[in-house]
Amino acid sequence: MLFTSDTFIIFFAIVFVLYWFILNRNLRLQNLFLLVAGYVFYGWWDWRFLFLLIFSSANDFLLGKKIYNAKNTKVRKRWLMVSLFVNLGLLGLFKYFNFFTDSFTSLASKIGISVNWPTLHIILPVGLSFYTFQSLTYTIDIYKKKMEPTKDILIFFTFVGFFPQMVAGPIERARLFLPQFFLKRTFTYEMAKIGGRLILIGFFKKIVIADSLSILVNAVYNSPKSYTGFPTVVATIFFAFQIYCDFSGYSDIAIGTAKLLGFDLTTNFKMPYLSTSLTEFWHRWHISLSTWFRDYVYIPLGGNRTSNLKANFNIFITFVLSGFWHGANWTFIIWGAIHGFVLIVEKMLTIKGQKNENTFNKLISTLLSFIIVCFAWIFFRSNSLSDAFIIITKMFSDVNEYSNFLNMSLKFRGMGLQISDIFISLFFLCVLLTMELQYNNEKLRYALRSYRFLRWSVYYFLIISIVFSATKNPAGNFIYFQF
Repeated sequence: MLFTSDTFIIFFAIVFVLYWFILNRNLRLQNLFLLVAGYVFYGWWDWRFLFLLIFSSANDFLLGKKIYNAKNTKVRKRWLMVSLFVNLGLLGLFKYFNFFTDSFTSLASKIGISVNWPTLHIILPVGLSFYTFQSLTYTIDIYKKKMEPTKDILIFFTFVGFFPQMVAGPIERARLFLPQFFLKRTFTYEMAKIGGRLILIGFFKKIVIADSLSILVNAVYNSPKSYTGFPTVVATIFFAFQIYCDFSGYSDIAIGTAKLLGFDLTTNFKMPYLSTSLTEFWHRWHISLSTWFRDYVYIPLGGNRTSNLKANFNIFITFVLSGFWHGANWTFIIWGAIHGFVLIVEKMLTIKGQKNENTFNKLISTLLSFIIVCFAWIFFRSNSLSDAFIIITKMFSDVNEYSNFLNMSLKFRGMGLQISDIFISLFFLCVLLTMELQYNNEKLRYALRSYRFLRWSVYYFLIISIVFSATKNPAGNFIYFQF
């Protein structure tokens, strides 16, 4: 059930009416209804995996109590290991089993050993990586004595199965999100305004921008041998914005939907491509995941409270694991390794206490950071390492074509695109940039607040763009659903 589908719109309309107009006087009934709605939403993908979600919820609810009631640290750690083993074991079985068997078989064949290990013909349950990490924050934080276990099984199950963010985040912390289920919720105009605006912006990002950019990106990356330098460069830059608009669009819709139900979710993106370094980029990109790895992997490894060599190793291994979390493919591992390596280099080059406020230097740093991020995206998007190296090779071949506009136009037509489609996509990217910059510009914010005509003109423009794009290009899956 995609957020951008007619089915979800009807589903959420029913949920909204029943939640606020029928069940609004009974908090427990509201929570029970949210749990049922979450299971309907998740079961719509594949009802068989609903049992996995229920098992995962029951497992951590019981283990949270076991950890809390343990009489000594040794027993507490033992129960935590059970939680980690079960959660990560399920993740490993469904997501990584075939990767390890295939990699081992390939390695064995290269040294002359014939191995025929079986592979599992199973599909990855949607959202498994997300709700597993969210559920783990519960048992880990109880172990760290940062929270006490909840006695309310209904609320815990609803916390794990909260449909707005269950399948692709934001990944919420149990100690911060669980308390919201105990609070009485009242519908307000401000809530409707904020939630509705976020949903509208999310639809615009996904349908108008991400799905439009995907046409060229998919054409090039699904057949990299068929294209030369310029299309591969454009496709890579377009993918950078496609994945941003796709994922941040999903997050906006999730946060907006939760807001309309009376919940506050974590902000997941803060204009990451305006970062002046990759360190800053990771404070702005997929914030709920990057902070999860910081708090539950990097810091437990020792963080930066150790030697420089060990601290650098901690950074590198954290980002390699972050890449591996995204998918069972060497392309994701390389993507994570690139980010880890660059962050280590930035750390080594940084002079403590020195800040350069020069505008020109900031622009150069922002551009350089964006180029590095785009280079890493090549591995993230490519179907295999060989495809990634083909893309990189193509970028530096036929450099003369970069100045041949007619030749470029013909190449795009060969992909089923007009050159005008490219300019339309660029126009909408400029619209998005303007919209996001207004959050940091008091004058623009004041103008939108003060002039109703201007504000509603923007809203109508977004709605018309969404309707037009939806009729032209059918909505595709969100990229992060595959993780």
